[in-house]
Amino acid sequence: MHFSIVGSGISGIATAIRLARLGHQVDVFEQHSTYGGKLGVLEMGEFRFDTGPSLFTMPQFVRELLDEDLNQKFQVETLPVLCNYFFSDHSRFQVSSNQDTFVKEAAQFFSENPKAISGFLEKSKIVYDITAPVFLENSLHKLSTYTKPTGLKGIANLWRLEMFKTMNQSLEKRFTNPKLVQFFSRYATYNGSDPYQAPATLNVIPHLEFEYGAHLPKLGMRQIADIMVEQALRLGVSFHYNQKVKSINYHNKMITSLSLENNQEFSTDGVIANVDAKIVYNKLLNIEIPKKIAQAENSSSALIFYWGINRSFPELDVHNIFFAENYKEEFKTIFKTLSLHHDPTIYINITSKVVKQDAPSDGENWFVMINVPYNNGQDWNQITHQAKSLILDKLSKHLKVDIQNHIVCESVLDPVTIESKTGSNKGSLYGSSSNDRMSAFFRQSNFSNQFDNLYFCGGSVHPGGGIPLCLLSAKIVSKVIFEKN
Repeated sequence: MHFSIVGSGISGIATAIRLARLGHQVDVFEQHSTYGGKLGVLEMGEFRFDTGPSLFTMPQFVRELLDEDLNQKFQVETLPVLCNYFFSDHSRFQVSSNQDTFVKEAAQFFSENPKAISGFLEKSKIVYDITAPVFLENSLHKLSTYTKPTGLKGIANLWRLEMFKTMNQSLEKRFTNPKLVQFFSRYATYNGSDPYQAPATLNVIPHLEFEYGAHLPKLGMRQIADIMVEQALRLGVSFHYNQKVKSINYHNKMITSLSLENNQEFSTDGVIANVDAKIVYNKLLNIEIPKKIAQAENSSSALIFYWGINRSFPELDVHNIFFAENYKEEFKTIFKTLSLHHDPTIYINITSKVVKQDAPSDGENWFVMINVPYNNGQDWNQITHQAKSLILDKLSKHLKVDIQNHIVCESVLDPVTIESKTGSNKGSLYGSSSNDRMSAFFRQSNFSNQFDNLYFCGGSVHPGGGIPLCLLSAKIVSKVIFEKN
């Protein structure tokens, strides 16, 4: 069969690989001049930046797609330090990738019972073991998922998931130190959600980081897309760049072809959309968005500054977080008032700590990000100007140096440009948020109920955003197609 994939984000590339391995002919249509979606690259003089996802966990989901020699070529550094955390009282906590070391050091730093911390991580693992076969590895929207032994086990253990508590409520019940609660609450941002609204089920996320570690490809995050495309080309996948899809055409319940902006038309036996689901319905199919998808709350977006820095900071690592003092108020600002908080939590990613060629020997490449609301018509020029001032002031106080004096080049990415460059509806990084205990069911399924040969992959659909989940969405799509054909 001949399948067409709209969009060449990592989920689209992974789906292409899997379908090609099943013997199908695959064409990938990409509106930009290159592949990778959010996994882009930016070069400014001697500085190189990965423009999108910066945290790489569960590399096995990439490796299982690759031939043996490509696996050897894909060299990945396992980071000994997961992240440095800077709190509003100017205290700093460095998170070891070794779980036992982390528990010991966290118990001392936060004056917390080590058994409470290790017990939480064990609970996180239990939640993963219960939910992974149902919520992550199979379609939520097929009865067969629930009738399998793993599905029945998941249903029987739903009571253990604390679905009727928020992440924050669950954490406050377990820990006495507000800073430790804030530390674990941060994991809600991994899928663009609010820990004060999102269900405690999301406390599964720390397990993924501590169990599988944080990694960085030795050639940078962009290498993930590079190596996957190399594999796809080996399997005969065809990539069509600068080919924007204008419409997905159908007759009755069957997709028949794609129309491109250059007026070309391609017949196809099926389409996999690696584009935000709302955009697929609204712009490519030109039909009404299904009610549950339309009503789902958008995830947060990001405002990112790419700064070339002309000095090094030994107190910083690859991943660094500078927390807001009032975390709850920050999330309220992002999700309720859809505005910029006066004290934003700042994330700094510095790949040159590992990938030395990403910056001059005496400098660093700073990827500086804050969480912001999705685009709802705000004045992003004004917000960007204000945010930069707040970020520089905060970082300068923490690091005891005037950061502005050390910035030698700059580029900015806001929600508007995120949408235009990646096709993310309103710049939402993860499609819909998880600020509801039923949010997993509100996501677009990996197959269409309206068209027999239309499928969905990527961060806006089941099981969610982030590199591992995007790769799992490709796995689910290929499984659905295999079982159907």
